[in-house]
Amino acid sequence: MAFRFSSGDKQINKNTKEESIKWITFQEAEKLNKKQPRKILVDIYTDWCGWCKKMDKSTFSDAKTAAYVNKHYYAVKLNAETKEEIVLNGKTYRFKTDWGVNEIAAELLQGKMGYPSTVYLDEKFNMLAPVMGFYDVKKFDNLLRYYAENHYKKGSFEDFAAKNQ
Repeated sequence: MAFRFSSGDKQINKNTKEESIKWITFQEAEKLNKKQPRKILVDIYTDWCGWCKKMDKSTFSDAKTAAYVNKHYYAVKLNAETKEEIVLNGKTYRFKTDWGVNEIAAELLQGKMGYPSTVYLDEKFNMLAPVMGFYDVKKFDNLLRYYAENHYKKGSFEDFAAKNQ
């Protein structure tokens, strides 16, 4: 399956009993967003990406990060190489054999394929920013707050991060 997600309000890490990010599909995010609008966070990864696995084990597994993501975003985990069709906003995205990726990954990353990447979308699924690369908990938490709390409307991420070290 291309997406890893759980049912219920919270996904619990069985090893630590701490809150984990509740990963859902684009379709679920669309449905939930109609009832309670939130920004969308999309983790774009591949099965072979070592840095993606490191981000899963360190950054995404941090309990405070997970709690913040679950409160402020709908989180979608997208395997860039999924062969499953994905429907978003009435458009169907398919795997492109000649590209080696699904069209939605290429569109979200604006053709600059690099993993891991985190894409931030607003409540209407409009692009805020694709952010490439591995981020540790501190830097990732700054990115989360920058977009969730609308700081991106007031200034650059660099300025925001400098004030929040």
